[in-house]
Parts: sequence; C-alpha cells; structure tokens
Amino acid sequence: MKQVQKAEEISNIAFGFMASKALFVALHCNLFSLLSNKSLSSNDLAHLVKVPENRISTICTALTSIGLLTRIDGLYKNSIGAEKYLVKGAKYDFGDYLRLQIDRQMYGFMQQLEGVVTNNMDSEYIDSYAKWMNNEKEAELYSESQHSGSLGPGLTLSRLLDFSKVNFLLDVAGGTGGFAIRLCEQNPNLKVTILDFPNVIKLGEKKVYEAGFSDRIKFIGGDALDYNWPNKGFDAVLMSYLYNGVPGIEIPKLASKAFSVINSGGFYVVHDFMVEDDRNGPHLAALWQLQHLAFTPTAKSITPSWVSKVLKEQGFIKVKNDILIPGMTKIVWGFKPKI
Repeated sequence: MKQVQKAEEISNIAFGFMASKALFVALHCNLFSLLSNKSLSSNDLAHLVKVPENRISTICTALTSIGLLTRIDGLYKNSIGAEKYLVKGAKYDFGDYLRLQIDRQMYGFMQQLEGVVTNNMDSEYIDSYAKWMNNEKEAELYSESQHSGSLGPGLTLSRLLDFSKVNFLLDVAGGTGGFAIRLCEQNPNLKVTILDFPNVIKLGEKKVYEAGFSDRIKFIGGDALDYNWPNKGFDAVLMSYLYNGVPGIEIPKLASKAFSVINSGGFYVVHDFMVEDDRNGPHLAALWQLQHLAFTPTAKSITPSWVSKVLKEQGFIKVKNDILIPGMTKIVWGFKPKI
C-alpha cells in the first residue's frame, strides 16, 4: 500500500503541470469571474465564453477534481478560494499574475532549466531578466501581472514593519510600484523613489498616477546591478523579489550599496522566496527558487539565516526575519547603527 501511495504522489507531481494549465485556461476564459456568486452549467458557460461545450465541460471537470470548482446538480460554482483569489476585481485577486506572468512567461522560461542545470546551453541563448526587460512588450506583460501580485504583499509588509518614521524610501527593483503604493496608503509622510528598468517604469508611472501618488512616488530608470543609485538620503531601502533574480555574488554588493545610502538609524528590508534553514521546504519557496535558476544560472538558493549573515557582514544590526507570504516568502531586515 505504501508503494502505491508513493507512486500516486509521484504522479501528482509529474502531472501537476496539467492542473496548472487548466487553471490558466480558466483564467483566460474568465470562468471564475463568470461564476462569481452564481452557479452555471457547462452549457451556460460555453455560451458565455463562445466555445464548444465539450471543451468547457472538460476544463470544468478538471477544475472540480482539483478543488477550484464544485459541481452540484449539474451546476458549477467557485470554491471559496477561487472566489476570493481568482475573480476579477476581488479584494485579493491575483488572477492576472497567474494568467499573464506565470502562464505566458514563466512556463516558457522553464523550458531552458535542463540546459542551465546541465550546463548544456550556450549562455548567449539563456534568457534573463535584463534581456526580458529590454523587450518593451515582455516588460509590460511581466510588470502588469507583477503589479497585481505585489499589492497584497505590500499591504502585509506595511503591517509587519513600522514605516511611520520613514520619510524617504528607496525601492530597488520596485517594479510598477505595487509595494510603494500600499506603503504610501498607510504612511502619509512617506515618499518613495523606485529604481527599475526603463520599460518597467513606463507602466509604473501610469499605475502610480491612477493610484493618486504621482507626487510621492518617483521613478529612476536603470539596472540595479549597475549600482548607479541615488547617493544618500534614505531612511530605508527595500528590495523585493531581487535577491533570487541576480547572481549570488551580487547579493553582498547589493547589501553594501544599501548600507551606504541609508541614513544613520535607518533600516534595510529584503523580501524574497526563502527556504527554511534546514532546506526541507517550504515547497513553494523552493520551486520559485528553481524557476529563478532557469534564467539566472548563478542564482543562489537563499535562506533567512544566510541573508541575515549577509546583512550583518555589511554592518547592519538588530537583524530579524519574519514570514510575509505563508509558505512562500520571508522578510529579513536590519538597522544601520546610529552615529
């Protein structure tokens, strides 16, 4: 029996991509939004989506089998999780993050993982963030989806750490301002400078304007690894989802540069996918690190203790860590000593 269970577990892992593709197709077809607070048959959905019923029926059966839909008396309904996270406009909606970034972009990146790991792929042909962000269309698609996936964690960060005494924040690789917007909403005194690729900040300026923070959130175009940052004057520096996307050798340099631009008594925050110190999980953080390895062959699988060590070696004190997104991301932060 144990052998059968193990085989089933292996099959679930191997065929997990099928479940994820069913989710992505449902998002592209807007199924979860169509089912919001109502129950519909596969015929109803097929009519609304304008595709043959057999295809909708097969997709809905797959979604029901993995718990995203329920089916009672021939009518489909969203699960609690689908209603909360996958309906357009819902408070915690991150469907666009899954539909655009993960499906349209990250899946393609993963095709090069074997070549990267086995060193059988010419570095010239390995895609990277920098190459990606130089493509205006790819940068816009990535940034649009990343924005929707950053608003929720940004709100959580504003509750975990006290930014009430931070007047000037440097958000390195801050994207389109998802974190900055949430932090500004909670801290009226806060002004943010975001450093990111030029093709990213084009959309960022639009997002910030729509949120009503153009007077408090400004952008600088550039690559964080060029280290052409503003020289000084910040009460805090934030780096979210950056450490996993750069060569491991760059991480101490990033921490050192952050130390140099932070005011006395200010703090530095690192948010990213981190596995536990014993490296037994969590599996979502581990898999996200694997995805980053596909386009950054020299990326390092980071842990809270290792990141803490890096911060301490660069001069930060009172270094602590906490969970931001359960099962996925953590934050590590430390203070620059007061002079």
